[in-house]
Amino acid sequence: MKTLQSIALLSLLMVLPLTGNAQPSSSIDEQQVMSVLDAFMTTFSNSDPAGHAATYHTPHFRLARGSMSNWATEEDVVSAHVRVFDRLSDTDWHHSEWVERDIISITDTKAHVATSVRRYREDGSEIVTFESLYILIKQDGRWGIKFRSSFL
Repeated sequence: MKTLQSIALLSLLMVLPLTGNAQPSSSIDEQQVMSVLDAFMTTFSNSDPAGHAATYHTPHFRLARGSMSNWATEEDVVSAHVRVFDRLSDTDWHHSEWVERDIISITDTKAHVATSVRRYREDGSEIVTFESLYILIKQDGRWGIKFRSSFL
């Protein structure tokens, strides 16, 4: 049932506007979206669960490896990423970087960003490169990541 609820909510996020009167975006919106993505990657690479969670809007959804994950609260995001960073510390992952980021659609309340991400070992060798779609929304005056879909 949780999966069906997640799919239903995701469908609403992608089809319905978040506000009744979405307006064209400004270059300030684009800069703010990219700043959130910068903070997302920096806090991920620094294994900073609280800082990382601050780049999200909850509930937050991620589709990867054939399953949908969702976190209802910021505390859920922090707890999940404590576990993620613990698992990553047991691998040869050192950090991740954006290879490419392209805002493909944006209004003053929602942005779709196509990305390519690369994960690296400490010696600089590549582990994997994958593509993702990020959906960010502006809620309560703040841009945050609402949904991610990754080809991992």
